[in-house]
Amino acid sequence: MISLELDVHTHTVASGHYTRDTATDLIKQAAKNGLKLLGISDHGPAIPHSCTASYFRGLSAAPSRRMGVHVLYGAEVNITDFSGKLDLPEDIMKNLDYCIAAMHTPCITPGSMTENTQAYIRAMENPYIRIIAHPDDVKYPADYDRLMEAAMDNRVLLEINNSSLSPDGYRGNVKENDRTILKLCKKYHYPVLLSSDSHGHSHVGDFTYALALIQEMHFPQELIMNRSREEFLDFLYR
Repeated sequence: MISLELDVHTHTVASGHYTRDTATDLIKQAAKNGLKLLGISDHGPAIPHSCTASYFRGLSAAPSRRMGVHVLYGAEVNITDFSGKLDLPEDIMKNLDYCIAAMHTPCITPGSMTENTQAYIRAMENPYIRIIAHPDDVKYPADYDRLMEAAMDNRVLLEINNSSLSPDGYRGNVKENDRTILKLCKKYHYPVLLSSDSHGHSHVGDFTYALALIQEMHFPQELIMNRSREEFLDFLYR
Protein backbone atom coordinates (compact mmCIF):
# COMPACT_ATOMS: atom_id res chain seq x y z
CA MET A 1 0.00 0.00 0.00
CA ILE A 2 1.44 3.36 -1.06
CA SER A 3 1.13 6.13 1.52
CA LEU A 4 0.65 9.56 -0.07
CA GLU A 5 1.02 12.80 1.87
CA LEU A 6 -0.15 15.56 -0.46
CA ASP A 7 -2.61 16.72 -3.07
CA VAL A 8 -1.91 20.08 -4.70
CA HIS A 9 -4.42 20.27 -7.58
CA THR A 10 -7.77 21.13 -5.99
CA HIS A 11 -10.49 23.73 -6.51
CA THR A 12 -12.90 25.71 -4.35
CA VAL A 13 -16.07 27.66 -5.13
CA ALA A 14 -13.80 30.45 -6.38
CA SER A 15 -13.15 28.46 -9.57
CA GLY A 16 -16.75 29.14 -10.54
CA HIS A 17 -18.01 25.66 -11.43
CA TYR A 18 -18.94 22.22 -10.07
CA THR A 19 -18.78 23.09 -6.36
CA ARG A 20 -19.83 25.51 -3.65
CA ASP A 21 -17.19 24.24 -1.23
CA THR A 22 -14.82 26.71 0.40
CA ALA A 23 -11.16 26.32 1.26
CA THR A 24 -12.24 25.35 4.78
CA ASP A 25 -14.27 22.44 3.38
CA LEU A 26 -11.27 21.16 1.42
CA ILE A 27 -8.91 21.52 4.38
CA LYS A 28 -11.30 19.62 6.65
CA GLN A 29 -11.37 16.76 4.15
CA ALA A 30 -7.59 16.80 3.79
CA ALA A 31 -7.23 16.52 7.57
CA LYS A 32 -9.80 13.72 7.67
CA ASN A 33 -7.90 11.83 4.96
CA GLY A 34 -4.59 12.22 6.78
CA LEU A 35 -2.91 14.46 4.22
CA LYS A 36 0.05 16.46 5.49
CA LEU A 37 -0.12 19.03 2.71
CA LEU A 38 -2.96 20.45 0.64
CA GLY A 39 -2.57 22.78 -2.30
CA ILE A 40 -5.49 24.92 -3.42
CA SER A 41 -5.16 25.88 -7.08
CA ASP A 42 -8.22 27.70 -8.35
CA HIS A 43 -8.61 28.44 -12.04
CA GLY A 44 -7.11 31.56 -13.55
CA PRO A 45 -9.42 34.35 -14.77
CA ALA A 46 -9.62 33.17 -18.40
CA ILE A 47 -11.97 30.38 -17.31
CA PRO A 48 -15.54 31.73 -17.50
CA HIS A 49 -16.95 32.70 -14.07
CA SER A 50 -13.66 31.95 -12.31
CA CYS A 51 -11.93 34.29 -9.87
CA THR A 52 -10.31 37.54 -10.87
CA ALA A 53 -6.65 38.46 -10.51
CA SER A 54 -7.45 40.27 -7.25
CA TYR A 55 -8.42 36.95 -5.65
CA PHE A 56 -4.92 35.61 -6.22
CA ARG A 57 -3.35 38.85 -4.97
CA GLY A 58 -5.04 38.32 -1.61
CA LEU A 59 -3.86 34.75 -1.06
CA SER A 60 -0.59 35.84 0.53
CA ALA A 61 -2.58 36.74 3.65
CA ALA A 62 -4.10 33.25 4.02
CA PRO A 63 -2.81 31.05 6.87
CA SER A 64 -0.34 28.34 5.90
CA ARG A 65 -1.41 25.87 8.60
CA ARG A 66 -5.00 24.96 9.40
CA MET A 67 -6.44 21.96 11.22
CA GLY A 68 -2.98 20.39 11.33
CA VAL A 69 -2.60 20.58 7.55
CA HIS A 70 0.13 22.54 5.76
CA VAL A 71 -1.75 24.58 3.15
CA LEU A 72 -0.25 26.02 -0.04
CA TYR A 73 -2.06 28.60 -2.12
CA GLY A 74 -1.47 28.49 -5.85
CA ALA A 75 -3.25 28.81 -9.17
CA GLU A 76 -4.07 26.69 -12.17
CA VAL A 77 -3.21 29.30 -14.76
CA ASN A 78 -4.45 28.97 -18.30
CA ILE A 79 -2.26 28.77 -21.38
CA THR A 80 -4.04 31.10 -23.78
CA ASP A 81 -2.00 30.84 -26.99
CA PHE A 82 0.65 28.68 -28.64
CA SER A 83 3.43 31.00 -27.50
CA GLY A 84 2.67 29.89 -23.93
CA LYS A 85 0.99 33.12 -22.80
CA LEU A 86 -0.61 32.75 -19.36
CA ASP A 87 -3.68 34.42 -17.88
CA LEU A 88 -1.99 35.72 -14.72
CA PRO A 89 0.82 38.27 -14.70
CA GLU A 90 4.17 37.36 -13.22
CA ASP A 91 3.86 39.91 -10.43
CA ILE A 92 0.97 37.84 -9.08
CA MET A 93 2.42 34.40 -9.81
CA LYS A 94 5.69 35.17 -8.02
CA ASN A 95 3.80 35.75 -4.75
CA LEU A 96 1.88 32.46 -4.90
CA ASP A 97 3.24 29.26 -3.36
CA TYR A 98 3.21 27.52 -6.76
CA CYS A 99 1.59 27.66 -10.18
CA ILE A 100 0.17 24.95 -12.40
CA ALA A 101 -0.28 25.55 -16.14
CA ALA A 102 -2.96 23.88 -18.23
CA MET A 103 -4.87 24.07 -21.47
CA HIS A 104 -8.67 24.26 -21.37
CA THR A 105 -10.98 24.62 -24.35
CA PRO A 106 -12.64 27.85 -23.13
CA CYS A 107 -9.18 29.47 -23.17
CA ILE A 108 -7.37 27.98 -26.17
CA THR A 109 -8.64 26.06 -29.17
CA PRO A 110 -6.71 22.79 -29.63
CA GLY A 111 -4.02 23.01 -32.27
CA SER A 112 -1.73 20.59 -34.04
CA MET A 113 0.62 18.34 -32.08
CA THR A 114 3.44 20.78 -32.86
CA GLU A 115 1.44 23.81 -31.70
CA ASN A 116 0.20 22.15 -28.51
CA THR A 117 3.69 20.91 -27.65
CA GLN A 118 5.14 24.36 -28.20
CA ALA A 119 2.48 25.91 -25.95
CA TYR A 120 3.27 23.51 -23.10
CA ILE A 121 7.03 23.99 -23.46
CA ARG A 122 6.83 27.79 -23.56
CA ALA A 123 4.65 27.70 -20.42
CA MET A 124 7.24 25.48 -18.70
CA GLU A 125 9.90 28.05 -19.46
CA ASN A 126 8.11 30.55 -17.23
CA PRO A 127 10.02 30.44 -13.91
CA TYR A 128 6.82 30.38 -11.84
CA ILE A 129 5.31 27.30 -13.50
CA ARG A 130 6.21 24.13 -11.60
CA ILE A 131 3.49 21.68 -12.74
CA ILE A 132 1.71 20.91 -16.02
CA ALA A 133 -1.87 19.80 -15.41
CA HIS A 134 -3.52 16.97 -17.32
CA PRO A 135 -1.03 16.83 -20.22
CA ASP A 136 -2.83 13.59 -21.13
CA ASP A 137 -5.86 15.43 -22.59
CA VAL A 138 -6.55 13.79 -25.96
CA LYS A 139 -7.98 17.05 -27.30
CA TYR A 140 -4.46 18.49 -27.11
CA PRO A 141 -2.15 15.87 -28.68
CA ALA A 142 1.47 16.47 -27.73
CA ASP A 143 4.95 15.10 -28.37
CA TYR A 144 5.68 13.51 -25.00
CA ASP A 145 9.37 12.99 -25.68
CA ARG A 146 9.76 16.74 -26.13
CA LEU A 147 7.56 17.47 -23.10
CA MET A 148 9.65 15.17 -20.94
CA GLU A 149 12.87 16.83 -22.08
CA ALA A 150 11.44 20.30 -21.37
CA ALA A 151 10.11 19.20 -17.98
CA MET A 152 13.55 18.00 -16.93
CA ASP A 153 15.29 21.09 -18.33
CA ASN A 154 12.94 23.44 -16.47
CA ARG A 155 12.34 21.36 -13.32
CA VAL A 156 8.62 21.03 -13.96
CA LEU A 157 6.45 18.11 -12.91
CA LEU A 158 4.08 16.37 -15.33
CA GLU A 159 0.82 15.35 -13.72
CA ILE A 160 -1.14 12.11 -13.74
CA ASN A 161 -4.64 13.42 -13.23
CA ASN A 162 -7.04 11.14 -11.38
CA SER A 163 -10.06 13.01 -12.73
CA SER A 164 -8.89 12.42 -16.31
CA LEU A 165 -8.67 8.68 -15.64
CA SER A 166 -12.07 8.49 -13.96
CA PRO A 167 -14.85 6.73 -15.93
CA ASP A 168 -16.67 10.07 -15.68
CA GLY A 169 -13.68 11.98 -17.08
CA TYR A 170 -14.30 14.31 -20.00
CA ARG A 171 -10.81 14.43 -21.52
CA GLY A 172 -11.26 11.28 -23.59
CA ASN A 173 -9.44 7.97 -23.30
CA VAL A 174 -6.29 9.32 -21.68
CA LYS A 175 -4.85 6.07 -20.39
CA GLU A 176 -2.42 5.48 -23.24
CA ASN A 177 -1.09 9.02 -22.95
CA ASP A 178 -0.59 8.54 -19.21
CA ARG A 179 1.20 5.25 -19.85
CA THR A 180 3.58 7.09 -22.17
CA ILE A 181 4.27 9.78 -19.55
CA LEU A 182 4.96 7.14 -16.90
CA LYS A 183 7.26 5.17 -19.22
CA LEU A 184 9.30 8.31 -19.87
CA CYS A 185 9.49 9.25 -16.19
CA LYS A 186 10.64 5.73 -15.43
CA LYS A 187 13.18 5.80 -18.27
CA TYR A 188 14.76 9.05 -17.07
CA HIS A 189 14.20 8.40 -13.37
CA TYR A 190 12.24 11.64 -13.10
CA PRO A 191 9.41 12.14 -10.60
CA VAL A 192 5.75 12.38 -11.46
CA LEU A 193 2.93 14.08 -9.55
CA LEU A 194 -0.46 12.49 -8.89
CA SER A 195 -3.37 14.91 -8.57
CA SER A 196 -7.03 14.54 -7.69
CA ASP A 197 -8.18 17.70 -9.55
CA SER A 198 -10.98 17.68 -6.99
CA HIS A 199 -13.59 20.38 -7.46
CA GLY A 200 -14.88 20.62 -3.91
CA HIS A 201 -14.05 18.40 -0.97
CA SER A 202 -15.38 15.05 -2.19
CA HIS A 203 -12.27 13.82 -4.04
CA VAL A 204 -9.49 15.55 -2.09
CA GLY A 205 -6.64 13.04 -1.79
CA ASP A 206 -8.42 10.55 -4.08
CA PHE A 207 -5.89 8.92 -6.42
CA THR A 208 -7.81 5.69 -7.03
CA TYR A 209 -7.46 5.51 -10.82
CA ALA A 210 -3.99 7.04 -10.93
CA LEU A 211 -2.69 4.49 -8.42
CA ALA A 212 -4.28 1.64 -10.38
CA LEU A 213 -2.31 2.75 -13.44
CA ILE A 214 0.86 3.18 -11.38
CA GLN A 215 0.54 -0.41 -10.19
CA GLU A 216 -0.26 -1.69 -13.68
CA MET A 217 2.90 -0.03 -15.00
CA HIS A 218 5.08 -1.27 -12.10
CA PHE A 219 6.10 2.35 -11.68
CA PRO A 220 8.76 2.93 -9.00
CA GLN A 221 7.22 4.26 -5.80
CA GLU A 222 10.24 6.44 -5.11
CA LEU A 223 9.39 8.50 -8.22
CA ILE A 224 5.92 9.44 -6.93
CA MET A 225 6.31 12.98 -5.63
CA ASN A 226 3.23 12.69 -3.41
CA ARG A 227 5.00 10.24 -1.09
CA SER A 228 6.82 12.98 0.84
CA ARG A 229 5.80 16.51 1.76
CA GLU A 230 9.45 17.38 2.40
CA GLU A 231 10.63 16.11 -0.99
CA PHE A 232 7.84 17.97 -2.78
CA LEU A 233 8.63 21.24 -1.00
CA ASP A 234 12.31 20.76 -1.74
CA PHE A 235 11.51 20.25 -5.42
CA LEU A 236 9.20 23.26 -5.42
CA TYR A 237 11.57 25.76 -3.87
CA ARG A 238 15.05 24.47 -4.64
